[in-house]
Amino acid sequence: MNTSLMKSYLALLVLYQLAACTIVPGQHMSPLSRQSSVEMPSRENDAAILKKLNIQTINAELVIELEKNFKNFSLAPDNVANHYFDYRIGSKMIKGVPMKDELYTQYRVGPRDVLNITVWDHPELTIPAGEFRSAESAGNVVGEDGTFFYPYVGIVQAAGRTVENIREELTKSLSKYIEFVQLDVRVASYRSQRVYVVGEVAQPGVQVVKDVPLTVLEAINNAGGVNSEADLRNIILTRDEKTYSINLLNLYEGGDVSQNVLLRHGDVLNVPDSALNKVFVLGETNHFVAGGATGRSRSLVMNKARMTLTEALSEAGGFNQETSDPARIFVFRGGLGKPEIYHLDAKSPDALLLADRFPLQPRDVIYVDRAEGIRWNQIIGQIQPTINLLNAFDGALKIQPFLGR
Repeated sequence: MNTSLMKSYLALLVLYQLAACTIVPGQHMSPLSRQSSVEMPSRENDAAILKKLNIQTINAELVIELEKNFKNFSLAPDNVANHYFDYRIGSKMIKGVPMKDELYTQYRVGPRDVLNITVWDHPELTIPAGEFRSAESAGNVVGEDGTFFYPYVGIVQAAGRTVENIREELTKSLSKYIEFVQLDVRVASYRSQRVYVVGEVAQPGVQVVKDVPLTVLEAINNAGGVNSEADLRNIILTRDEKTYSINLLNLYEGGDVSQNVLLRHGDVLNVPDSALNKVFVLGETNHFVAGGATGRSRSLVMNKARMTLTEALSEAGGFNQETSDPARIFVFRGGLGKPEIYHLDAKSPDALLLADRFPLQPRDVIYVDRAEGIRWNQIIGQIQPTINLLNAFDGALKIQPFLGR
């Protein structure tokens, strides 16, 4: 191969390399894009459709419009975080708490409970408890059929009744044989009624219902309180094959005492974790990972199901001042079949005031785009070694890359 042909071949090789590298590496949004480049599944009139989404600008008008809707606030009972939780786990929970049942404001005796019955001045009718015999072992055990036997009275129905009702019946029956009956009935051991507390609590397990009514708040406190991963807004109460959503956060911070439901036998109280209440930050941020390196993605848990765009960017380390384009921050939202895209121009720092009033929703994806100049410099960095090699092979070629756009 002669020298002229070799030079031509090398020149064509360089031009091919330049053409190949004009494709911008990595993910980025088109500078003039006001609409998504791909069709997204959406729901309109209860039907699934495919459509390209308009990119909405995060400005003062949008913030005012969002703040008009109380559903966007964390303590709202119909907040999207509640619906998204049901959507992801496939649950059909009843929004709200079960109706108050006056029947359970007083303890009702049940099978396996032990009753301690005392008849004053008649020790023969009272099973004594001594030094080596507890009141529990000396009492009257309610059988599986809900009854127990008592002298001169016979079979007494106890299950489903209060100790006051049982006392009245025994007093009335014994008055036929004893004058001025003085009788007391107490529950020596509570065995019949249990509730189950599971999930993100310090000590999950079984809790016994006693004469003092057991509420959701008391049951959680008895279990050692919730863990830091708990989702307080979506406590699940299962009762009689139905599930209810209890917003414990609304009880703690909003004073909604209706959320403090009175528990009864067989209830299952599940405190779920907050894994579904995450947002994802991608792109040019300063998130530091192990070893001092800078990461480009991070998932953040929304504390108490609330987080603003500014908070998410801050927790992700903020913008990378060398590679990011703050004018091109996007929020991609795809939950509940209603996908949306938002754009924030934060080239001016005061735009972060708007971002601090933009509430995020679970599973939002925040993308900080890369600066255009950085992309071009990366292209040059990729082809520079090839050019250096060609110049070293034949110094007469003298090919120089473009140093600017």
